[in-house]
Amino acid sequence: MERQLPAGRPPRLVSSLGLGQRCSEVTLDQERGLLAWRHPRRGGENYFVPTSEIIAVEESELNKKQRNTGKWHKLAKPHSFTVYYVKKARNHRWWCRDVTFWCVDENLCNQWTQALKELLEMQKCRPKRLLVYINPYGGKRQGKRIYEQKVAPLFSLASISTDVVITEHANHAKDNLFEVNINKYDGVVCVGGDGMFSEVMHGLIGRMQKDSGIDQNNPKAPLVQCNIRIGIIPAGSTDCVCYSTVGISDPVTSALHIIVGDSQPLDVSSVHHNNTFLKYSVSLLGYGFYGDILKDSEKKRWMGPMRYDYSGFKTFLSHHYYEGTISFQPAKHTLGSPRDKDSCRTGCYICKESEQQLAEQQKKCGLKNEEDEEEWKVIKGKFLAINAVNMSCACPRSPKGLSPAAHLADGSADLILVRKCSRFDFLRHLVRNTNQNDQFDFSFVDVYRVKSFQFTSKLSEDNGSNVADIGKKRFGQFCRDHPACCCNIADSTWNCDGETLDSSAIEVRVHCQLMKLFARGIEENCKDEAAYSHSSIEHLL
Repeated sequence: MERQLPAGRPPRLVSSLGLGQRCSEVTLDQERGLLAWRHPRRGGENYFVPTSEIIAVEESELNKKQRNTGKWHKLAKPHSFTVYYVKKARNHRWWCRDVTFWCVDENLCNQWTQALKELLEMQKCRPKRLLVYINPYGGKRQGKRIYEQKVAPLFSLASISTDVVITEHANHAKDNLFEVNINKYDGVVCVGGDGMFSEVMHGLIGRMQKDSGIDQNNPKAPLVQCNIRIGIIPAGSTDCVCYSTVGISDPVTSALHIIVGDSQPLDVSSVHHNNTFLKYSVSLLGYGFYGDILKDSEKKRWMGPMRYDYSGFKTFLSHHYYEGTISFQPAKHTLGSPRDKDSCRTGCYICKESEQQLAEQQKKCGLKNEEDEEEWKVIKGKFLAINAVNMSCACPRSPKGLSPAAHLADGSADLILVRKCSRFDFLRHLVRNTNQNDQFDFSFVDVYRVKSFQFTSKLSEDNGSNVADIGKKRFGQFCRDHPACCCNIADSTWNCDGETLDSSAIEVRVHCQLMKLFARGIEENCKDEAAYSHSSIEHLL
């Protein structure tokens, strides 16, 4: 972002200011957007803060300990200001830290305060007003407390005004987003887990398509991008989306990403059945193993987050497989592959290049129906799991995720097919999701990068009838009621970002960068950043 400095404002401000009980040389490089200082103690350690990561600047007073030192008796009353900024720690965690500088010259103090505040005003990407939805029932029912104690004070410090809505029932936020004047907000924040995020996402995308006259029931309709960012404050049973886009599930870190106005585009998949819109998905769309886990866990919500462990173990022992047909279109516009080592990180070049190539392909295509002309690949078989992921789906238990090389905004999804195999082999595959080994390096696992796909279960193909009636035929209902029989039961359930979908015949299409989050993607290791900061300081100080 180019910085237009205020007229008459020097591009660099250097002063000797008090820090604690000693003096320190402080530099503000407005052209490069850096605030730097040397700590008078700690071996003269260098500090630097990008102005884009300064949260707020306030005039302040020195505490009693500083005022009562003998040094102040010979000086006039000192003037001081406090800078609140982002401090990056390990594992992608962010903290809010502050440093207070002082000087005797009131004009010099005002000059620094004014210069810093003007730089903050130039950060046009920062939100000024937010609409906040809090799910008080999600996870451990701590959403309201987390927001009030950890997030709200930070928003207040950054002068962000908020309108808070405590959700009272399912789809409360979604329905409300169709009614409010959304244009007066700079973003929408959801406090909860992946389910709460999905609800807000559906409300925003649905509102945007409604206002633009787009029929969501048309699976080939070009959807309109959402121009309002969504912020996620993790407070649920699962926080996969937050973990995969920020690198950690931490309320303070997420709040700081919102405050500094980060923006991360995100692909969204639409799911249809018989030209009827069902759901949107941004993380996992899973049939078989993960669908069965979700369906069983829904009956045990009283267990809290522990229900996923119980249902997962139970589903693994049942070892059900499902017959069906998968047809898909390879994502030829993307640069990467599901088997490469190029993970999606902040400023990902693969996402940028892939988005440009996809736009060029669509432009060349003109009015022609590109999807009908491109080749479809068809695979029939018996599957333990069918997973389509738009992101890595990383979480604390699976730091790499289901597909480590999946990208957030390249207009594609990674389609993972796990064919029927022994329990032991399937366990080996599942274990590799939690370590550094390649989870795709098995003869029974195939992975493809696709831009659209269709799935039809064998039972749906045989009957050609509505899925709702299928369970009443043959032995399907018996197997549903007695899942321990370990046979090929009728149909599974789709796990769509933690919500169940019972349609076994679906059509899925990836929409490139349909929405944006208050995030910047997972940042690389801090070693390179530390080296850069050191060299930057040496030039500044």
